[in-house]
Amino acid sequence: MNLNSVLIGSEDPARLVEYYSRLFGAPGWTGGAFSGWQIGSGFITVGPHSEVRGKNAEPGRVIWNIETADVAGEFARLSAAGATVVQEPYHPGEMEEGWIATFSDPDGNYFQLLSPVEM
Repeated sequence: MNLNSVLIGSEDPARLVEYYSRLFGAPGWTGGAFSGWQIGSGFITVGPHSEVRGKNAEPGRVIWNIETADVAGEFARLSAAGATVVQEPYHPGEMEEGWIATFSDPDGNYFQLLSPVEM
């Protein structure tokens, strides 16, 4: 199996498309009310969903991650592009070599930058 994408449902997908376009550039594809960006080998897709209303009441329930060897540099780039910072880069737990930074989109969904993880 292969994780293909994450779909972010929204009552106002146009607002999310505008936000993510500032961060990641124009969507790589758009079809109907859906837009998506390829980040590495996966996709982030934004579109309407009939069961979604307002902001995410539990933004920590699902967090999508972007792996990068340069968390500090990408954090600076995304912040300068208008990303909403939840947590500046920090070392998680006792992992002094790893970094995580957390952002929020206009619907309150969290996403993170994180250092590559050795499996």
